[in-house]
Amino acid sequence: MTARAHRIALLTDAAIELIADGGMRALTHRAVDARAELPPGTTSAYLRTRQALIEAVVQRLVERDRVDLAAYDLPTEPPAAQPGPRLDGDALDQLAAGVAEVLDRWLGVGRSRALARYACLLEAVHRPELRGILQHGTGIRVQSRDLLTRAGATDPDRQGDRFVAYVDGLLFDRLVGTGALTAPTPGTPASRADLADAVRTLLRALTGR
Repeated sequence: MTARAHRIALLTDAAIELIADGGMRALTHRAVDARAELPPGTTSAYLRTRQALIEAVVQRLVERDRVDLAAYDLPTEPPAAQPGPRLDGDALDQLAAGVAEVLDRWLGVGRSRALARYACLLEAVHRPELRGILQHGTGIRVQSRDLLTRAGATDPDRQGDRFVAYVDGLLFDRLVGTGALTAPTPGTPASRADLADAVRTLLRALTGR
């Protein structure tokens, strides 16, 4: 990582925590400088506009999410031109367990990133110039379509997109919705088991197993 890349990572990590704590209103160049414990003007020197800052935050979220996905052997790169091996019931159960591990992490130690991600997406609703950040979500949909193809889904493109939407809804519900009131505490075996059961049920429904 270059010195510039390292500095931008430091700034965007600070910005993520700011957004998680105070929403998008808390995100200013001066506030990022203070949170990162860097001299005033540092953030502006690297990320001149608010749009540039938000786009850099989203890119950093994508980078850190990929690290989490890779840690649990979940796909992070576009699928090969030819589909991989078929996924049987045991493989789907393993996939569900891996997805549950990542979701549990995002509900616990990665909670700030999950909150910042949703905040940035909501910001894009009101600021058309930021709509480009939605493109970062296309990769996971392509990967999900590939997984559903290999699992024998009858309409893998549609079902792959739905899988992403359902899992995202599960995360949102556990993070800020009513599900947070009754779900097991994140970071516990009970939480991971509950999430795995939900994802496993979803995969079986989508693949007719």
